[in-house]
Amino acid sequence: TRDEGPPGARGSRAVSRSDAGRYTCRATNKHGSALRSIYVSVEYEPSIGEAGCPARRLWVEGMAAELGCNASGNPPPHVACAKLGDPHAPSASPNVTRAHAGTYQCRATNAHGSALRNVTITVEYSPAAVSLRVVPSANVSRGASFSVECRAEGLPAPTFGWALPPAPNLRFGADNRSVAVAQAAAINRGVYTCTASNRHGQRAGSVVVRVDESWLALLVSLGVLGAVTVLALAAAGGYYLKTAA
Repeated sequence: TRDEGPPGARGSRAVSRSDAGRYTCRATNKHGSALRSIYVSVEYEPSIGEAGCPARRLWVEGMAAELGCNASGNPPPHVACAKLGDPHAPSASPNVTRAHAGTYQCRATNAHGSALRNVTITVEYSPAAVSLRVVPSANVSRGASFSVECRAEGLPAPTFGWALPPAPNLRFGADNRSVAVAQAAAINRGVYTCTASNRHGQRAGSVVVRVDESWLALLVSLGVLGAVTVLALAAAGGYYLKTAA
């Protein structure tokens, strides 16, 4: 009998994993009986399923870099995972970095064979490398148009916010990555700060925009010069008229 169940049928068949268990043999004759129990273990090759080893993982930069996969098998299999094309990751770093993203192959091995399973790891991280660019230049002539563009790395893709000199001639891009200024004036000069944010954090960058009004000074100077010239001509004319008289 098996596990104190009903007597089993005699004969032989292919062994399956369900045959594992405790069996009791009872020998009986007219003088009595004898019992002996034995535990039967069924060995089999490894297998790796989704439950013990999900095919897709989401890691966050900075967390402990641990890629574990559970496999079934008897004897219990040894499982080792390595990044395809880079056998030294993820053990090369104790904490997750963006370099850990990629596909890994996990191999479960015992005396009866092996099983393989690929695992894809995505690494999310807070915004980084925020940079601003002023097109065509951060030195703008009065009346000219310019735009400030903001770029940042991050996963999930970051959203963007701005702190800048308030003005009525501003127009933000559809994704808020840029701000355009038409017919720049003195009110548009100052610091333009872009902040990139996602669920893991935020980071900011800034650039200084200067509005050059030197041409106004030139016009003023020319105006003054013109006035002086007019006065000089008037004085000369008066002197001439006086002399003629």
